[in-house]
Amino acid sequence: MSDPDDPEHAIPSKSQRKRDAQALQGLGEQLVALPAAQLEALDLPEPLREAVGFARTMDARGARKRQIKFIARLLRETDAEPIRAALEALHRQDRQQAQRFQRLEALRERLLTDGDEALAEFLRAHPHADHQHLRRLVRQARLERERDGAPRSARALFRLLRELTETD
Repeated sequence: MSDPDDPEHAIPSKSQRKRDAQALQGLGEQLVALPAAQLEALDLPEPLREAVGFARTMDARGARKRQIKFIARLLRETDAEPIRAALEALHRQDRQQAQRFQRLEALRERLLTDGDEALAEFLRAHPHADHQHLRRLVRQARLERERDGAPRSARALFRLLRELTETD
């Protein structure tokens, strides 16, 4: 005979079922908000993929909300854990790219403000870099900044730094 106090046989409370439903709706909203390329990369069942695609075309708030609830129902019928894990991996990758971008911006700023000392340190760490080209870009970016000009050289410097650090 089964024990009613046994957690394996316990029925989730109404509050827990609501929390689970809200979590699936949140997952559905995340799917709808994804860029098309990232959505295509996910291995979604076809009915779910179609429902998400349809929700992306909706403008009316009420209709979109109903569609997201429908997506949550579809997620309830499938195993949502692989989808949740894939979304977390995408978010982790986005955070890493944002951190890398911030590090490159800080490096560029340091090259522009600290002068030759920072440039020499960077060139020691990246001996394959074109020294003259890098020095010229730093010098031009400083001049543009002093003259309040368009930051063309600063952008070119950022691109060059990104290329140099990607090869490492």
